[in-house]
Amino acid sequence: MTVAGRSGGTWFKCQSKTRAWEQGMKQLPERFGRVLELLENLDPADRVQMLVDTARTFRSVPASVAEKPYPVENRVPGCESEAYVWAQPGASGTLNYYFAVENPQGISAMTLAAILADSLSGVPLEDVAAIPADVVFRIFGRELSMGKSLGLMGLVNMVRAEANRHLLASRAENSS
Repeated sequence: MTVAGRSGGTWFKCQSKTRAWEQGMKQLPERFGRVLELLENLDPADRVQMLVDTARTFRSVPASVAEKPYPVENRVPGCESEAYVWAQPGASGTLNYYFAVENPQGISAMTLAAILADSLSGVPLEDVAAIPADVVFRIFGRELSMGKSLGLMGLVNMVRAEANRHLLASRAENSS
């Protein structure tokens, strides 16, 4: 399917891959799904601009959550941008996610952190835990280098791991 972006440019979107994704995956959290849909419907130039603009909205972890030097257990393995992830209890058994990106050139990590913090904070833990790591390709496209894609997937995996850890802890607490 050919899709037109805001600038009038067109790009190709494979419907069979999109359908397979939608059929094989659990429904994504609403805010997160809207972000993905918006990005997928932009032409490549507009997508890049939106991703850069999103990186500018990134806010590093507040001092009330963590201070430098950040604990090594919060560091995303394999992330060249030296990204860190924290999860703090939120309302109704959810989590609020916070990030730090130590490399000032880590635009992709900042972008992903801003998207995850905004669209997954306050979302039920089961929904966050079910997000596949390869959503980074839906956000950034398949043109990512292997190193960058592994680091960004590591960022998603740490958010998922935090959700799973809190989910298991709450289930254990409820069964006692």
